[in-house]
Amino acid sequence: MGFWGRLMLASSVVVLAGCTTTTSGAAPTAGAATSAGTATACAARVETGSLPDWADAGFSGDARVPHVFGAKGDIVAVLFAHPLRQVRDDGSNNKILWVARAATTSPDPVAPATLVITARLDGTDTRVIREVAGGPGPSIIDLPQAGCWRLDLSWSGHTDTMDLVYAP
Repeated sequence: MGFWGRLMLASSVVVLAGCTTTTSGAAPTAGAATSAGTATACAARVETGSLPDWADAGFSGDARVPHVFGAKGDIVAVLFAHPLRQVRDDGSNNKILWVARAATTSPDPVAPATLVITARLDGTDTRVIREVAGGPGPSIIDLPQAGCWRLDLSWSGHTDTMDLVYAP
């Protein structure tokens, strides 16, 4: 097994320790409901297969990079840092390329293009907001604690959700 294979295997172990994963492309499923009625189970699904045609612009050949689809399938987070980490001591960063599926019309043509990410740490009241100016595209998304984060994403009148795991 080569370096990349060992890296992917080690990354998979970290992700499996924090949540359920699959490569099926299925949408996240809701977890057990809390007394407030919100889902609590982590549904992060890091895939390593080919990116869909609508998300592979700028990649060459059969682009196989870790990525996570939004629940509706309207956006994909391409993870250039996998696993994502709360603390990165090696000088790298949590680079995520957000690619939205092209829509023929925006549901709200006056909605701001900025990608607004409202992230909630699973099982807590911890909530942070991050923004990607100009809408989906390259970003560095750091979150304050390790764990499973539920992301509510909104841009140009579109919305989607996904879970991402940040390792310690």
